[in-house]
Amino acid sequence: MLRSTTLRTSFVGLTALAVIGGLAVSASASTSDEARKAPKESSLTGFAKMYRADGQQVRFSFDAHGFAPAEPDEPDAPAGTSRGTFRFSHYTADGKQGAYAEGRIDCLLTGGPVATATGIITSSDLPPGVIGKRVGFTVYDGKGDGKKDRVGYSWAVSGFDGLEVPKCLSAAPYETVESGDFKVVHVLPPNPSANTQSAENTENTESAESAESEA
Repeated sequence: MLRSTTLRTSFVGLTALAVIGGLAVSASASTSDEARKAPKESSLTGFAKMYRADGQQVRFSFDAHGFAPAEPDEPDAPAGTSRGTFRFSHYTADGKQGAYAEGRIDCLLTGGPVATATGIITSSDLPPGVIGKRVGFTVYDGKGDGKKDRVGYSWAVSGFDGLEVPKCLSAAPYETVESGDFKVVHVLPPNPSANTQSAENTENTESAESAESEA
């Protein structure tokens, strides 16, 4: 009887260990999969039509990725990796009057659900002089179906004339979305100074431990 109980107990223990081991392997694989699927950089994507009570057709689309340039005085500051495209258009309710512009993204900066991007206009039927100008956009991603998303743009108050927009600068996102959806993905950029500090801290710790052991 004792032998039977012991064998049964051992079998239950081994089974439990196998289950725990399986769970550990599964958790490890799941973590590894999540790490592989995790976004490597920030992005602003999507298309939306703004709400206008009088029916004006105002649309924005973005396909922007990467990081803004680091502060110029930061040691070993990496160059920005921002890239992508943008397009916006504004037409009357009947679509007979209006214009569009599109271009390339030169700066993308994100923070939580908010993205600010700038880009250079490369094609447009706006009045002459806008080609080559930098414009800015700010997008709030309300998460979900896009109904809570918002958009702002650098020319909201002063228009295009004489407007000089620095990289990654725009206005508050005040326009509301009627249809469509914007997606903002925020990823912290590499921080070379933090890596340097970490290496220095490790080196200092090792030196202190070595000195203690010699003492």
